[in-house]
Amino acid sequence: MKLTRIDLNSWLFQLAGKTLLVDPWLVDPLTFGASWLIELRHATPLAFTPETLPPLDFILLSQAQPDHCHRPTLARLDRQVPVIASPAAARIARDLGFQSVRALTSFEEHTSGHLQITAVPGAQVQGEQENGYLLRDQLNGTVLYYEPHQTTLSIQQQLAARTEIDVLLMPVVGLNFPILGEVVMGPDSALAMAKVLRPKTIVPTTLGEVHSEGWLGNLLKPVGTVSEFAAKLKASGLPSKFLQPAPGETLELAAVG
Repeated sequence: MKLTRIDLNSWLFQLAGKTLLVDPWLVDPLTFGASWLIELRHATPLAFTPETLPPLDFILLSQAQPDHCHRPTLARLDRQVPVIASPAAARIARDLGFQSVRALTSFEEHTSGHLQITAVPGAQVQGEQENGYLLRDQLNGTVLYYEPHQTTLSIQQQLAARTEIDVLLMPVVGLNFPILGEVVMGPDSALAMAKVLRPKTIVPTTLGEVHSEGWLGNLLKPVGTVSEFAAKLKASGLPSKFLQPAPGETLELAAVG
């Protein structure tokens, strides 16, 4: 299994002989609604543009929000690449002309070769159930769980009873949003999730150096730090390894027998 961090929520996953582009934001700017509300730009150049990506087997979209399903980025990708998405994100992909789009609802599965993708109930966003994903390499049994925002304790407990997690990709630095509170889990919520799932390896996501502008952009507040989570994890006694790749870095994780 190889995980290449691009930035923020964007990753390349390579497992079970497949390459997946996850929640891509590769084109500036990223706006929520209008630029005067929230506008984000990358602070440093990315390792990839839409045109320099490796050949893709799938595009995996967890949410319809623009930091996960970024229309300007998707508009520059090959429409022949199959898309696996939450129902809300699938509508956007179809609108953009992607030829093969599969919407997965909670605990639905899609299998391609030796790769099994299972949708996990994630955050509720604007009345829509968005997704996390379990990705299983059926050749060696390795399981990756990608959760980009947060999920409930009940779902975490279901997953713990269902399968062992080899790699947990989740936020460890939270985000407080005006009125809504913590919309992305911070160190305490992430540690609580780790205690339930007890993954072999934890990799942080939803990280990136970005310039934030706009009325609401100036009000967004981070919750905790990566080092704070790492310290809490060490103090907890959990055996999980914590690996933080730099932007553009690839982690190669061996299957655990």
